[in-house]
Amino acid sequence: MALMLRRSILTFLGSLLAAPRVFAWPDQPMKIVVPFTPGTGPDIIARFVAERLSPRVGQPVVVDNVAGASGNIGSQQVARAKPDGTTLMSSVNTLVMNASLYKNLPYDPVADFAPVSLTAWGSLVLVANPNQPPTTLAEFIALAKARPRALNYGSPGVGTPHHLSMALVETDAGIELTHVPYRGSAGAVQDLLGGQIGYMFLPVHVSAQYIRAGKLKALAVGSPKRLPQLPDTPTLIEQGLKGADVDMWYGLFVPKGTPADTIARLNRETAAILDAPDAHKVFEAQGLVPTTSTPAELQDIVVRDKARWAGIVAKRGIAAE
Repeated sequence: MALMLRRSILTFLGSLLAAPRVFAWPDQPMKIVVPFTPGTGPDIIARFVAERLSPRVGQPVVVDNVAGASGNIGSQQVARAKPDGTTLMSSVNTLVMNASLYKNLPYDPVADFAPVSLTAWGSLVLVANPNQPPTTLAEFIALAKARPRALNYGSPGVGTPHHLSMALVETDAGIELTHVPYRGSAGAVQDLLGGQIGYMFLPVHVSAQYIRAGKLKALAVGSPKRLPQLPDTPTLIEQGLKGADVDMWYGLFVPKGTPADTIARLNRETAAILDAPDAHKVFEAQGLVPTTSTPAELQDIVVRDKARWAGIVAKRGIAAE
């Protein structure tokens, strides 16, 4: 009898070990922290994902905007959050740009976060006021070389993707321009249209309407390939600036130390949400292309871009205000 009991126990334990592991989601609400204000790209993405993620995990998923210091306040909050799968972050490539701009950054974009998935790409276009003589990138570069620092360009602020994209053009083309930083895009666009500043990188969904109306002219797109919205506008790379891909990437992150099976589940759910037809409709209205990736692929992008923008910031002597 004792031998039969022992065999039964061993058989039962063996069946437990052989059974597939059941994923246990934390039994509490989740939040997606957005380190920027409502209405921005990371916020739009977070709200789209949150609404559709909630029924998939059986928990409420809320969006928490923690803006300030170019995204640093919200990013720090996520870096210090409990790594249990209940706190995510929807961010953009400023996450890695800030690592070079701020000397005492309270987090490391590589060491303190675990990537979940890319969520979107956003394209930038180099535009000019119509009264500016250049109509191509080559003419723009030639004029800038002939008149160092005489040409000015705007951006929504120091260290923004718009600013660093132009800094990359300056570095690769060997030109010197004058940067006019604004507090946000609205004032910069207004002055660009009015001719107070001559040039700027703008998201395609903002610039395309003005280009079609003849209020701005496109010199180049910052994507690796031409954009369907502006098929006649060549890329920076096509026009001789090799490696000048300045597209903005967006992604979801969790605190470092979050269990691998939790990250894998979030990755699968995110992919299902962003691969749905309604994602393309909502995102494209904002000039975004819904995109997914493995956690490893996003990690590679983060590491690569951190080094790339650190080089641009150092060469141009850029510092956060």
